[in-house]
Amino acid sequence: MSKKENEKPDDRVGPTEDPGEAFREDPLADTSPLISQEVPPGVDRRHFLIRSAVGGAAAVMMGQTVSAEARTAMALATMPPQAKPQAKGSTPPLSADLNVVKKGKGPVLTTADEFYKVGPGPSSSHTIGPMRITYDFYQRATKLPADKLAKATALKVNLFGSLSATGKGHGTERAALAGLVGKEPATVDPKFLDSLRDKPDQTFDVKLGDKSIKVSLKDVIYDATKGDFKHPNTMTVKLLAGNEVLLEQEYYSVGGGFIEWKGYTPPKKNPPKYPFSTMKELRAHADKNKISIAKVILANEMSISGKSEEEVYAFIDKIINAMVATVKSGLSMPEDDVLPGPIKLHSKAATVYKRAMDDKYEADKGIAALSAFALAASEENGRGHLVITAPTGGSAGVMPALVYGLGEGARKLPIEKIRDGMLAALAVGYLCKHHATLSAAEGGCQAEIGVASSMAAALTATAYDAESLVVENAAESALEHHLGMTCDPVAGYVQVPCIERCAFGAVKAWTAYALATNEIASRHRVSFDETVMALAQTAKEMNSKYKETSEAGLALSVTLC
Repeated sequence: MSKKENEKPDDRVGPTEDPGEAFREDPLADTSPLISQEVPPGVDRRHFLIRSAVGGAAAVMMGQTVSAEARTAMALATMPPQAKPQAKGSTPPLSADLNVVKKGKGPVLTTADEFYKVGPGPSSSHTIGPMRITYDFYQRATKLPADKLAKATALKVNLFGSLSATGKGHGTERAALAGLVGKEPATVDPKFLDSLRDKPDQTFDVKLGDKSIKVSLKDVIYDATKGDFKHPNTMTVKLLAGNEVLLEQEYYSVGGGFIEWKGYTPPKKNPPKYPFSTMKELRAHADKNKISIAKVILANEMSISGKSEEEVYAFIDKIINAMVATVKSGLSMPEDDVLPGPIKLHSKAATVYKRAMDDKYEADKGIAALSAFALAASEENGRGHLVITAPTGGSAGVMPALVYGLGEGARKLPIEKIRDGMLAALAVGYLCKHHATLSAAEGGCQAEIGVASSMAAALTATAYDAESLVVENAAESALEHHLGMTCDPVAGYVQVPCIERCAFGAVKAWTAYALATNEIASRHRVSFDETVMALAQTAKEMNSKYKETSEAGLALSVTLC
């Protein structure tokens, strides 16, 4: 048989086709050259590639040659509005000279008394921060020369960005005025803040040297919500003599009650005994020295602050007692109590707790009680009462729920165990602040509830003497399953969905602990450091409408009657 006879006929050639025509390259056999491979930033990849392929194929069928640039332009031109590139600056980046941006470099230097703060709810960034800011300005103003103070006629506060967008629902103007008249977050009587809400026309005298200046809520101005701000929570405070500015300072409430200002330089601190900037480094110290994560943090607290072990523990005990007090206070409120504001939200902590204690629902008792504790503390926050940032006011129900449940609740763990848990929780909060954010205005609710749940999981694992890897795994799981959570408070009030989110955050913390202690620790596939990186990246790329602006999500879809 000849070679020619051995050749199989080509299936591509039909009986009436010209073989020469059939063997020409089919321009649509491989569409990859027709697709613009470079997807422009901010564009939905799937939509773009489909439109690019269709446009390229259409051009070929019409016998045209289209450049890659032309295909990209055609694809973008046919994109639906929601898929077009985001306008530059729609979510302005934080200013590079903010310390909160620079903080990722070098070891963690935050201390417990900077992190756990007592102050009025409902938001550490919108109440505690602004009150600290105006109190700081008040202190600065008192130091001006007597001749300048003699000319002073007014004090003015301007709120920008998220402080302006949702400040009314957070009571930001009341907190700012309280700071101006010399009140501090940890000691202010919540009844004073309530009186400002109930009697908004009150005026107060601010004593500056021999000069007395009258101030009221009208001196706190809700200014621009959009603009090129260094931080979403920006505010200015001025001392005026008529139109002349005697003293002015630009401030930033950067989350968790932390504040900065234009020209801010962080205070000098002593070096830590065990320097770390990642969980991996922190665990290495613990494992090498055969001590717990809590003991590493204790040693660093003493080294950085110069405090004794007794002084550090005394502060931690003070915070534990304050957390327990918020839960007790919330549980003591009547079942028909209505929280302040237009939502008319009824308190439910006492009702949930009462049901949890009913023997008919024995199987639900643990989760129901934990939820009740979280609701109780979070409802106190919604009332504007004193809470503890752990890490923020909006998440102020999560950690207290575990502290109360493990101590005064059914578990009855000794104070020493909870104290160690509080120190380990600090490590988690420190790292999230160091590399990502604690501010919902910067990163959405994942930065508040997510970090709080992660801290609570670490607290629980440590209180039960888990090894350092299990503590990390518990913290990682809790944080991982809050990634992407938006901040969309209805009507700008820290009530819906914030209060119930604290309950879910507390339950997730317990779930994360349970999972971490029921797996082989070394098989946990995601590290805490990787999840913190994801938190930071998600915060950076999240649409600004979902960052405590009440412009989208539930805040937009819920209609108040």
